[in-house]
Amino acid sequence: MAALTRNVWTNAASVKRQAWGTKMSGGSKTVVIAALAANFGIALAKFGGAVYTGSSAMLAEGVHSLVDTGNQGLLLLGMKRAARPADERHPFGYSREIYFWSFIVALLLFSVGGIVAIYEGISKLRNPHPIDNPVVNYVILGLAILLETGSFVVALKEFRAVAVGVSWWRAVVDAKDPVLFTVLFEDSAALAGLVIALAGLVGAQLLNLPWLDGAASILIGVVLVLSAVFLARETHALLIGEAADPAMLAEIERMIALAPGVDGVRDLLSTHLGPHDIAITVAVDFDDALSAGRIEDEIAALTAAIRRCHPDVKHLSLVPTSFKTV
Repeated sequence: MAALTRNVWTNAASVKRQAWGTKMSGGSKTVVIAALAANFGIALAKFGGAVYTGSSAMLAEGVHSLVDTGNQGLLLLGMKRAARPADERHPFGYSREIYFWSFIVALLLFSVGGIVAIYEGISKLRNPHPIDNPVVNYVILGLAILLETGSFVVALKEFRAVAVGVSWWRAVVDAKDPVLFTVLFEDSAALAGLVIALAGLVGAQLLNLPWLDGAASILIGVVLVLSAVFLARETHALLIGEAADPAMLAEIERMIALAPGVDGVRDLLSTHLGPHDIAITVAVDFDDALSAGRIEDEIAALTAAIRRCHPDVKHLSLVPTSFKTV
């Protein structure tokens, strides 16, 4: 078993993926707190500017930042609830709580953020009116861009640290911790919305076309809706259960197959209960000459070796099965 374990640890691809998961978990809370603080301050400033100047784009951005603030709060709540230990009612623990709350975040971004922004923009198109004191909005938007950029840089730094060696798209699709890419996409949408709002305000003032302010609000809503649809798609897949990394599963299957007394391995099934909580079941055909006690010892040794190599495998069931009769 010692030689087998050393063989597994030499697989560089698996080590990289395992480190990726660990880093993802460690930096998530810092990223969320940074985003929450930035969005709360930005939301207050935007609402103040919207009330003072009557800008629809600024009001849409205020709603956007308020929703983002609430979203970060929900992500922190999800992280806290997911960390609860297993109990009698939930024997596999609460790890999937983070998937549930991430999905709620996507729904809020779509409904409250996107739809409200589009509705406000349509209202402004129907009844366009000049914006009062636009300079106030320019100052607020400029400060908001600086704060949002700071939050985005924190999220992007963490994302790059965990996505070494893979494309950003593949990193998002393969990620099992939705917190980091949720904040990253929220911040990206926020920066895009700020640029759109600024362009709409400048156009409305310089060209004397007040309806551009409403058009900017609609575009902000579209950006939010598209971001929400993407996030909902990714978190939905995690919520209903995604298999563990294929490379890791191949290593585990190889570890079992090469273990003493094992004649065959099949029906290896896995699912992520949480970002770092994997459940695996596998049918194992042991040598018929082995005694029941020896089989129990081999199962215990294999379980310990697999968990040393892959700490995220919290639930492992090796089921002795005779392939001759199945």
